[in-house]
Amino acid sequence: MIKASYHKYILNFKRPSGTSRGIMTTKETWFIRLERDHKIGIGECGILRGLSIDDRPDYEDKLKWVCTNINMGLERLINALIEFPSILFGVEMAFKSLEASDGFSLFPSAFTKGFDAIRINGLIWMGDEAFMKAQVKEKIEAGFDCIKLKIGAIDFQTELDILKSIRKEFSVSDIELRVDANGAFSVNEALEKLKQLSDYQLHSIEQPIQPRQLEAMAELCEVTPLPIALDEELIGVFSKADKQKVFQTIKPQYIILKPSLIGGFSGSEEWITLAENLNIKWWITSALESNVGLNAISQWTYTLKNAMPQGLGTGSLFTNNFDSPLTVKNGNLHYDVQKDWNFNIEE
Repeated sequence: MIKASYHKYILNFKRPSGTSRGIMTTKETWFIRLERDHKIGIGECGILRGLSIDDRPDYEDKLKWVCTNINMGLERLINALIEFPSILFGVEMAFKSLEASDGFSLFPSAFTKGFDAIRINGLIWMGDEAFMKAQVKEKIEAGFDCIKLKIGAIDFQTELDILKSIRKEFSVSDIELRVDANGAFSVNEALEKLKQLSDYQLHSIEQPIQPRQLEAMAELCEVTPLPIALDEELIGVFSKADKQKVFQTIKPQYIILKPSLIGGFSGSEEWITLAENLNIKWWITSALESNVGLNAISQWTYTLKNAMPQGLGTGSLFTNNFDSPLTVKNGNLHYDVQKDWNFNIEE
C-alpha cells in the first residue's frame, strides 16, 4: 500500500521576472509525497497561475482526491487527471521517483551518470534595453550558442534594436536566436512584425498570436518568413483527435512541449508521436518548476535524443530552490554526480 500526502511550496524569484503576461515575483508549486515500504517518492505539480488549464478553484481538492485514491494505480490515475495536467505530471513523477534507487534517478542514463550533457538555450527575460542587453552579454560569455529572448512587453522597435545589435556582433553560425512572443501580437499586425523580425535570421518565434485562433494561426504559418513554434496553443488540448485537429489546421513548423502544462510525460509523448508523423519538429521546455521538476524533465528529455537546444531552465532564478546536481557549463545542462540533493519541504 502507498501512503500519499501533498505540500504547497512558494518559490521566490531573485529578481522580478517579466513576460508579456506581467511581472512575477513568486511561483507557487505543490509536491506530492508517496511512501511505500520505507521508500519515498516525490513529484512536483508545477502550476502556473493564469496560464495552466488546471488553474481552477478545485485544484487543492483534486490533490486531496489523488492522495486518497493513490492506490488506484498510475494508469487509472492518468486517465482521471487528463484535465489536471500539472497534477498528472506530479503523479507520474512521484511514481517514477518511488521506483528510483535514490528517489531522484528517474530515467537512468549517461546523463544521470555524468557522462553526457543536454544542449540548452540561454533565456533572456524581458526588461528595459540595458537589462536585456546585459543578459545577452552574460549568456554569450557563459558559452551559450543558442539564446531565446522573450519579446512583446516593451517597445517593439527597442526589441528589434536589441536583435540588430546581437546580429551585428554574432552571425547565425555563432549564435542561434529564438524569440518568444507569448501571444503578444494582434492578428492584424503579426505578419508585418514577423517580416521585420526575419531580418535578423532568427531560428523561430514562439506563439506570435494568442492561442485558440486556429484559422488565423494557420494563415500565419502558411506565409510566415520565420518558422513558428506553437506553445500555449497546446494547452488544454486533451484528446488525440483534438491534437490532430490542431496540427492539420495550423500545420506549424515547430511545437514546444512543457510537460507541466500539457499532461506530463504521457501527454507530451502523444504530441511528439503525432508531430513526427507529420514531420513537425519539436523541443522540450521546462515551465518554472523547482529543481525537482526540472530534474525529471531533464532526465526524460535526454532519453528522447533530440539534438536541438532544449528550453530547460537552470533553477538559478529562485532564492529558495533545492540544491541539486543540475549544473550549467558552456550552454549545456550537466548532472554533477559529485553534488548532492538537499530536498526539504517541511515547515
